[in-house]
Amino acid sequence: MPQLADQEFFARLAELNEKFAGRLPATLMRLAALSPQIDPAASADGTAAAAAELQAMLHTLAGSAATFGFRELGHHARLLEQRLRVLTTFDAVAASDWLIWRAELDEYIAAAQRDPKTLS
Repeated sequence: MPQLADQEFFARLAELNEKFAGRLPATLMRLAALSPQIDPAASADGTAAAAAELQAMLHTLAGSAATFGFRELGHHARLLEQRLRVLTTFDAVAASDWLIWRAELDEYIAAAQRDPKTLS
């Protein structure tokens, strides 16, 4: 009986892995659409809303990617999320800090679109 349970578990895990991989392109496209909304020259409200959504999405990616075989994707999402949390904590952040973070996000998205397993 334990073998049957193991087989069912791994079959379900494989199914969830495929679902995660199937949704990943749309997730990356949404991240890419939000990136330009992090604009230090724009209204603080617009940037705050985009930052909140980006933080939630990066948090989800960081938490689930490794489970489904995308360890590097999850690791880099966690780093971006943590840096974003720091940026959103302070009242005044230099525009250059936001631009650097956005460039790193854009690089992450491009690498994930090329090869989400290794980010190469």
